[in-house]
Amino acid sequence: MKSGVFISLEGIEGAGKTTVLKSIQTELQVPDRQIIYTREPGGTPIAERIRTLLTAHENKNMLPMTELLMMYASRNEHIQTIIKPALERGDIVISDRFVDASYAYQGAGRHIPEPILETLDQWVIESCMPDLTICLTAPVELCLERVYSRGNQDRFDEESASFFVATQLGYQQRAKDDPTRIRLIDSSKNPEAVSANVMTCIHDMIKAKSKKR
Repeated sequence: MKSGVFISLEGIEGAGKTTVLKSIQTELQVPDRQIIYTREPGGTPIAERIRTLLTAHENKNMLPMTELLMMYASRNEHIQTIIKPALERGDIVISDRFVDASYAYQGAGRHIPEPILETLDQWVIESCMPDLTICLTAPVELCLERVYSRGNQDRFDEESASFFVATQLGYQQRAKDDPTRIRLIDSSKNPEAVSANVMTCIHDMIKAKSKKR
């Protein structure tokens, strides 16, 4: 279905995704390829409106299943409007979160049974999976320190430490189940070293995909 390259970046709040993304946007240049930066939830006007509802403090009592369905509604818009067309053009798509976030947050964190997510995947994701997923990991205590120090927390930032422990374990399980696609990178180290590690993974994937074109 796709001739482009699809890369997602994952990790709990405070894992360092924002820093790494800034580094990627500064350093990544691929001749004859357009690079599309996007995010979840969000990426399209409709999906961004859903993001506002999902992250708003006043919706802190949102039911887990409501949250999950809204995530997938946003993802459907994202895939059909942004990701699939870009990949069919041969572009490089880099998304701040994608489907693994649902398995970590709504699955492991909210305790929604995995078969429900798998059913939603069949309807929404189909074959549109990332070629590479980079998951940043760091001690939960460090991640929460980063979150509190930056301020401007949203609904997810204010979850408990136990929630983020469960969520990070969810990511680790996903990596264990799909080690070829998902690369765990320790983001507690020097930011420059972390970014360099991420860039190496990205360049290797782009080269591998380019040989298959």
